[in-house]
Amino acid sequence: MENGTGHAAGADAAPPPGQLLTGKQEHYLKRELISLQVRDEIAELNSPTALRRFGAPFKSEFGEIAPIDSDLPILRFIFVDHVRKFPFLDQAKEEEFWQDKLQTFLELFANKHISSSEDRHEETKRRKLALKCEKLVELMMVSGIPTASGYEERIRFSEMEVVDRGANEQGLLVNIPEGHFINGWDVNVASVRTTLVKRTVRYHQHAEFILRVRQQGKPDRYVGRRFGEFAKLHKRLHTELPGKILPPLPRKNKSSSVSSTLLGTGDDDASSVSSVSTQDVNLSEEPRSSRNLTVKQPADKRSSSRSSFHRVLKSPRASSEIVAEPVTLYREEQRVSLRAFLRTLLQNPRIAESKAVEEFLTANPVTLNEEELMDIQRRKEMDAKRIEEQRQFYEIARKRAQELDVYMEQFRQDIVENNGLTKLFQEIRAKQSVEELSPQYQKFAEWLRIEVAATIYHLFLAEDNSPELFAQAKRIHSLVPYTLMKNVIRIANPAAVMSGVLDLFLAQPFGSRSLLQRIFSLTIHDGIKTFQKSIDGLSIKIDDVVLVNKLRAFTAADEEVKNEIRQEAKDDDVDIVVTVLRSDLIEPELSPAQIEKVFNSYVAWVNAVENVDTEMHQGAQWFAYLKQLLKLLTRQRDKSMMLSIIEEPVTLQLFRDLFTIFYEPLVRVYKSANVYSSITDFAEFADDAIAVIERAQRQDVSADPNQTVQAFIDLCARHQHSFYKFVHEVHLHDNGLFDSLMGWLEDILHFLRKGPRGGGKLDMNALFRGAIGVGQIDAELAIREIDSLVKWHEDRKKWHHDKTRQKMAAEGAGTGVGAVESVPGSATFKGSDFGLDEADLDDLAIDDAASNTSDEDSADDELDPIALERKRRSKQADRLRRTAGEPVKPEVKEILKLRESFGAMLRMVLAD
Repeated sequence: MENGTGHAAGADAAPPPGQLLTGKQEHYLKRELISLQVRDEIAELNSPTALRRFGAPFKSEFGEIAPIDSDLPILRFIFVDHVRKFPFLDQAKEEEFWQDKLQTFLELFANKHISSSEDRHEETKRRKLALKCEKLVELMMVSGIPTASGYEERIRFSEMEVVDRGANEQGLLVNIPEGHFINGWDVNVASVRTTLVKRTVRYHQHAEFILRVRQQGKPDRYVGRRFGEFAKLHKRLHTELPGKILPPLPRKNKSSSVSSTLLGTGDDDASSVSSVSTQDVNLSEEPRSSRNLTVKQPADKRSSSRSSFHRVLKSPRASSEIVAEPVTLYREEQRVSLRAFLRTLLQNPRIAESKAVEEFLTANPVTLNEEELMDIQRRKEMDAKRIEEQRQFYEIARKRAQELDVYMEQFRQDIVENNGLTKLFQEIRAKQSVEELSPQYQKFAEWLRIEVAATIYHLFLAEDNSPELFAQAKRIHSLVPYTLMKNVIRIANPAAVMSGVLDLFLAQPFGSRSLLQRIFSLTIHDGIKTFQKSIDGLSIKIDDVVLVNKLRAFTAADEEVKNEIRQEAKDDDVDIVVTVLRSDLIEPELSPAQIEKVFNSYVAWVNAVENVDTEMHQGAQWFAYLKQLLKLLTRQRDKSMMLSIIEEPVTLQLFRDLFTIFYEPLVRVYKSANVYSSITDFAEFADDAIAVIERAQRQDVSADPNQTVQAFIDLCARHQHSFYKFVHEVHLHDNGLFDSLMGWLEDILHFLRKGPRGGGKLDMNALFRGAIGVGQIDAELAIREIDSLVKWHEDRKKWHHDKTRQKMAAEGAGTGVGAVESVPGSATFKGSDFGLDEADLDDLAIDDAASNTSDEDSADDELDPIALERKRRSKQADRLRRTAGEPVKPEVKEILKLRESFGAMLRMVLAD
């Protein structure tokens, strides 16, 4: 199976008796052929005629298509066995819904030929979604359909599991607030001081946050920033990066904390920090000894104040004597939340590279005095004690959860066995309280209380942004009119309300467009007009109507013509703009002078992008206008196509049907279960949770963490009956809905665990033997190709594992305070419990990491086209650097000859 170094003995092992292929060879041959089949089927969905070759319930001019004759056997199996059987959709009528509405809509969409990733030179959301679906479908088929031999085997590395487990156990390390870089910056809001700023006559006090900024190869830098400067940074980023979604700026918080430093002359460990929240500190009444004070003169010159900290008078003492010195840490909660805000910003490479961030973190550095350095040290101690408190909380919660492992293992086995989920929910329906449940289910409830308690603690106490999040939650809770909501929901008939709303938005009086169509159309029209303004501006800069019209004609051309031009551009390795403008397939034709200008500007473009010749910038800029124009024309056509789809009657009918199919059953459950009564229960839980969190904020850090853990667990215990009552009532009055959902889930789990219901298996050895017998493949060459695939998967796993370990080592502690693991107990379920092999899940993670690309930034549209092209190439170079050393997938040709016979076998297995 595996040798001592962790490398699989794999392809070198002899096949089992009577078999041509080893366990690894047949698994990775199966995986490769399934992967190719899935890729082809998903790509085929782009065809307008794909559903007509799909089979029932979709109509076809070829008549009824048997499962064994479907061109899309995998997708058809998933649709018929899982999608169509999904509760709600299982009631949809074949002809009225699936054919007349859904099929008509999807074929209508496919015929519009909305632009692809290749057209736009960017990764579209549809392309990313298709890649994700492709990998998930492949995982489902590879895990669910077994081989006939029973010897199927995956590559595993034993040391992977050790390192991954160690990484989870060391999750607390990510809490260390210093010594790690985020996109080139290591930033800590290290201290807070007060400044006096003279405006007219009087001096005004302001808090100034001291940032410690570190960059690779440069000395540490300290800068002082007031809260208003953080707000200006936020506003400037909105201006510099229009369209970029930014994290919200924390609200101003004047809370301070008290640090009690315990000093002893002979015991280095005799120090601890306790924090007491003092809300809305009045600065005028705050002792001067509790904070730093810097006077900011009108000329912005700062002078250090005299010492404002209590000093320990060193007198002869016994080594065990300890002196407590309380010091107010001014605006401590604001400091921590601003640190979280900055680090969240820096997580985005585009923001981290922005001019606004660079100036904010580097402009006007300051020199710190002794008192400010002492304050930084105290803040470090506070961070360290906060981390220690979190570690103790999670350690105690973990131990309590582990005490339930024996019961959780029994619960896991009950769920994993056949109909386990159905049995669980049948018990919930039958028993009216948690105390009446079976012992293993009661223990599961106890385990859940610990998990929920840890989650609440993690969200509202453990993270840098917890104070801000807690303040927002309190604010929202105080504004929600729970009693009014309860009475409205109790009296109102939601089915009638939604029916009226649907009629209002979807009605088409006298055949005119509905209100919903008008709203969508208005929005899309605005987008089309915006594009047209930009197109008109570029047309003026290009100053050639013929070129503009030819590019416009290309975007409106038939798909066959577009594909021919795209292939020509790919074959000649030139930009699509050049190919379009020189093509005879698109009218009008260009004059020799125009063609020469286009080619010269293209050469200038290439040189300018590669920074070869700055003197050719003018010609490059002209070609850049052509590229930008084609992109805008393509997007404008997309919006026009979307507008035409929205105005189709079938779109409106499909929307109404989908809403009715999913909404009406939920409304029936909602009314019969008296859901409105749970609103009061939730309000009471929120009140109680706020009180518990505030007590935990006020308590001494050195308090017994067992009390903290128990306080949050008791919070959950006090309200578990209300939650259980809600779940029980919903299941009691669900009219069989939840039974249907559980049955649907268990059908999927049955496939993953045991394969298709008919018991079909893929006999890879018979497939291979048959191909050899008829001379379809060269056996020796095919075996070499399979072995090369096994070796590639093995090398790729090892490469990904080593790269992950190197990344963890390079990043060190992580990204900031508060990133502690929130799950206290050991993992309860494994992928294998649901029929998913852990090695297949590892492969999915590797594929996902390899195909993962950063989201396209809407602000990129505002960039100069040359700068945008440089950025695109830079991203490609970054991707190449990230994948440096990744084993290259070997080219296979011989085993591809098995695809047709494998497809026939796959149809037989899935059609049973």
